[in-house]
Amino acid sequence: MEPIVKVEHLYREYRVKQGLFKKEKSRVEAVRDLSFEVYKGEIFGLLGPNGAGKSTTIKILSTMLLPTAGKVEIAGCDIYTEEQAIRTKINFIFGGERSLYFRLTAADNLYYFADLYQLPRSEQVKMIPELLELVGLGDVGNRRVETFSKGMKQRLQIARALLNQPEIIFLDEPSIGLDPIGALELRNLVKKLAQQGKTILLTTHYMAEAEELCDRIAIINHGEMLTCGTLEEIASLVTDEEKATILEEKAMQQSELDVTLEDIYLKLVGRV
Repeated sequence: MEPIVKVEHLYREYRVKQGLFKKEKSRVEAVRDLSFEVYKGEIFGLLGPNGAGKSTTIKILSTMLLPTAGKVEIAGCDIYTEEQAIRTKINFIFGGERSLYFRLTAADNLYYFADLYQLPRSEQVKMIPELLELVGLGDVGNRRVETFSKGMKQRLQIARALLNQPEIIFLDEPSIGLDPIGALELRNLVKKLAQQGKTILLTTHYMAEAEELCDRIAIINHGEMLTCGTLEEIASLVTDEEKATILEEKAMQQSELDVTLEDIYLKLVGRV
């Protein structure tokens, strides 16, 4: 199977001004020799600590930033020469509440962005109610976004990202700042999109979220690839002795509850 995202020896550096008068420049290597592939219909996780190069990589793949070196193909298109063709096949969602107009209703936000995509009005009238239903906002489409919770705003951003019917969706820490209910609704929506054949590249700091959603995971640090594979393949990198030590440490630190705090929270608030 041909990959829908192909990254080979990706490198990106920045020149940062420093010194008392900001005349000196130092070189910062954000991404160093990064290579991986993503396949159609896959949820691919890109994990790493702050400053690991995750967001830089997402910006390069979504044509917001050119690499310093390396080869990148998105849906068969070259990142250097076919960026316009790539943009018709992708969309992206950042964590937080950007890319929305709070004084407009949810529906009006989608009509506004649909106009930017130059979608025919006849197509918009059919598509927008369907997208609002898909993300669970069908009954609040005429409410102003300023009245929405963070989770509702994030689901509306997903509806916005689906307007151009992308093949690939980039999610850069989409659940940041969400409460457990909002995060659960978001995860369920991501699963639904993958079932519909969308390819999703996800960055997150929440390991449980990555475990639940991702078909394969790449872990990077200081811009370099540490490992890439399924959860089982990555788990095999830890020896049985190391696993036993980890479990012992967890047993000492945790109570004897056989369910997680998130499980209890969702039960108490009536969402499970």
